[in-house]
Amino acid sequence: MEALLTSTALVALAEMGDKTQLLAMLLATRFRKPLPIIAGIFAATLANHFLAALVGHQIAGLLDAPWFRYAVAFSFIAMAAWTLIPDKIDEDAPLKAPSKAGIFMTTLVAFFLVEMGDKTQVATVALGARFANVYAVTAGTTLGMMIANVPAVLGGEALAKRVPMRALQVGAALLFLLLGLWMIAGLRGWI
Repeated sequence: MEALLTSTALVALAEMGDKTQLLAMLLATRFRKPLPIIAGIFAATLANHFLAALVGHQIAGLLDAPWFRYAVAFSFIAMAAWTLIPDKIDEDAPLKAPSKAGIFMTTLVAFFLVEMGDKTQVATVALGARFANVYAVTAGTTLGMMIANVPAVLGGEALAKRVPMRALQVGAALLFLLLGLWMIAGLRGWI
């Protein structure tokens, strides 16, 4: 349960103001069809984050040395700093669904590709390394992405004007920092 809840909270907060959330808003304002966009986000996130959690879990299984645990802890601290850097997306760039692919496939491919190397994917790798349950991490990070992106799709521009993105980014950064420090304290025997 800890893996699920931690993964959900970290990714939901880290996703606020992230480029994939901006992409969700952009898709919603351009296509105005929320259900295929939400389904595309879900499918892309599920696939992307399962692979990321699996990679993290496999790396942790192979490298169970204390130095690797410190590396994971410091990666969470680095994620805290990275979370404070706001993402931007070119809203004026032309965007239309290919006639044969449709909105679902456009969203699925766009989200899967944009999520590659994104801070939430990197966080999922770290969470997969931290927790032994790939499925709980995948479920949690996917749930976190949906918590952040479904309102972005449904609310679009109105949400962007009302939600204090900077405060949410700072909150996410603090969670990453606390998780990293908690891991270090555990490794040092302080807790």
